This record gives sequence, C-alpha cells and structure tokens, in this order.
Amino acid sequence: MNNQVLIDNLRCITDFPKKGINFRDVTTLYKSGECMKIMLDEMYELYKDKGITKIVGIESRGFVMASALAGRLGCGVVLARKPGKLPSTVIKESFSKEYGVDTVEMHIDSISTDDVVLIHDDLLATGGTAMATYKLVRHFNPKKIYMNFIIEITDEGLHGRDVFKDIELTTLLTV
Repeated sequence: MNNQVLIDNLRCITDFPKKGINFRDVTTLYKSGECMKIMLDEMYELYKDKGITKIVGIESRGFVMASALAGRLGCGVVLARKPGKLPSTVIKESFSKEYGVDTVEMHIDSISTDDVVLIHDDLLATGGTAMATYKLVRHFNPKKIYMNFIIEITDEGLHGRDVFKDIELTTLLTV
C-alpha cells in the first residue's frame, strides 16, 4: 500500500537498540491523527469482510491498532504479552529475535475454536515474535488466522514474511 503520508511520517533511528539496526519508529505514526485515520481506514478495508471475531495485539505497540480496529470491526481484543504481565493462567512460546531471546504469553481462555483471528503488530522484521504469537493462536485451533503489520522491513536483508507459508499476511508499508 505504501501510503506516502505514512512514509513521510515514519521515523528511522539508526543504531537502535544496537549498532547496525535501523529502528522504524511507529510512534511517529501514532501521534498523528491523519496517520491514525489512514492506517485504521486501510486496515478496516482489508478485514471488514473477513468475519474477524478477535484481534491479537502483540506487546506493546501492536495493542494500539489492534484496539482501534477491533472497535471499528466490533470484535474482541486479545493481548499477547511478555512474561509476568497477564494475571491469569497462560500459555507461552519462546523465540529468538535479532537481538536476543524473548517469550510471549496469552491467557488460556483467550480464543475459541469458533473464532476468526487477526494477529496484529507494528513491525515485521525477522518474524520471530509474530511466529511465536501465531503458534500460540494456533494452539486454540480457531476457524481462521490472518496476520497484519503496519511496517514490513525488507531493505536490510530481512525476510520475515518467508516464515509464514500458508497464512494471509498483509502490511501497510514496506521499507
């Protein structure tokens, strides 16, 4: 999609969180009402006819658009969080990412077999966090799973999309 307004408002921070990484800062899109409207409208058009019943937002920047889109679609929001943040019984999945190892957790009663789930996060780089979340969601055996990201990074030799073979995956920006 690569909307020019979104591209023009996206900040890139070199050498963050460590040397050699060019961090795409989605917070510059979140602080703009115009960018929020564009992102929400584009995501709504992508998913309005898919029967989505739950959107899984990945900690923490994924919570923003997951919640906004869920409000527009009239569906629920499920949080995929870092360890120790959810108050009830959880399932968890650990994964490697470009600068360390991490874990995501979800409540064990988050999703049912009747749900159609959209997994959303701000950024697709290597795909580690998203794949861990996808494995958690798949554990619940929902009717269908979709994935969406605001930004997909391809210009640094990253191929996060390649780890998802049989899933409908969309992005708003490719950089």
